[in-house]
Amino acid sequence: MSQDQDLRKTPAEQHLRPEQARSKRWVVKLGSSLVTNQGRGVDRQAIEAFAAQVAALSAHGHQIVIVSSGAIAEGMKRLGWSQRPHEIHQLQAAAAVGQMGLAQAYEAGFLSHGLKTAQVLLTHEDMRDRGRYLNARATLMTLLDLGVVPVVNENDTVTTSEIKLGDNDTLAALVTNLLEAELLVILTDQKGLYQTDPRHDANAKLIDRARANDPSLLGMAGGAGSSIGTGGMSTKVLAAQRAARSGAHTVIAGGQEPNVLSGLALGEPIGTLLTADLAVLTARKQWMADQLQLKGRLVLDEGAVAVLLEKGKSLLPIGVKAVVGSFGRGDVVLCVDASGQEVARGLVNYADSETRRIMGRPSSQIEGLLGFVEEPELIHRDNLVLTSSGLKR
Repeated sequence: MSQDQDLRKTPAEQHLRPEQARSKRWVVKLGSSLVTNQGRGVDRQAIEAFAAQVAALSAHGHQIVIVSSGAIAEGMKRLGWSQRPHEIHQLQAAAAVGQMGLAQAYEAGFLSHGLKTAQVLLTHEDMRDRGRYLNARATLMTLLDLGVVPVVNENDTVTTSEIKLGDNDTLAALVTNLLEAELLVILTDQKGLYQTDPRHDANAKLIDRARANDPSLLGMAGGAGSSIGTGGMSTKVLAAQRAARSGAHTVIAGGQEPNVLSGLALGEPIGTLLTADLAVLTARKQWMADQLQLKGRLVLDEGAVAVLLEKGKSLLPIGVKAVVGSFGRGDVVLCVDASGQEVARGLVNYADSETRRIMGRPSSQIEGLLGFVEEPELIHRDNLVLTSSGLKR
């Protein structure tokens, strides 16, 4: 049976992991050892093999974001360096050189399967600053909508110790949160998370599944500062816990497993599944509902209130009668009716000064009034939680 035919099997037929099989938006982190011949430079054959699996998933409606290591290893190869440097500027130089080769390898590998790729470089500042966070999200979402496979890496060429994300496991979890992806897949050179260190215990048992927030997992991963934990399995467990905050499940699996991504899409019990307690949208909206620091207030007309409460649609500028307070793009604002009764709260797409200029106007006039369009909605329904009469949906 072909790989394409396998992907048409349903979770019920497989009797395996429905959490995996139902997930459509994935963030896939590829460890450096998997794509650089154990640090010897970009492994184009390995990347092409992963591209083939991503292409099969994409053909069946999956959206895949790759978080890839390997730029520094490729840069060292191109520069003829046999030892990894310690000086930050030399590491940055190696990353700058290596990014060229890494991007070329991904472009060639995916193009052979009819898929376009895009390179996206991020730093911690992009995640911490709300405006840059939303811009990164908008760019990645647009790429996915266009059928492009984003290849994300930390921007090592400008990274310093103050802004460095630390590892690509953390970066992958942050991208998972950023996109509200349903599944984070961390592919490594180990088959998954074991109860004890398999390098020292021949009888170590692989954990099939557990709750991501199970406090005992870090101990199994070796704990911070141990030989197995430092830059190893503990960072993957921490990444799973971070991803779970936005409702994403995580799979830690061996990247050398044949057709590992295709198998996961079928719900096969590959590696270790760490499950989140909340669904993606539930986790996001619960966070918004619990926000205490509201930056501003939007007074809505009767029509907008009815649309939000009865139809569950987005808030458009035309439904806003007044703007109170000072806020920026991405801040959480309160939505109230004419009497001041809270209706909803959500992440606003425009700053208060911009909102005042477009309120009461149709979305078609935003560009004419502001000279640009961030989004046609003032608050998208996915970024809106209803709070009227105790509603949180």
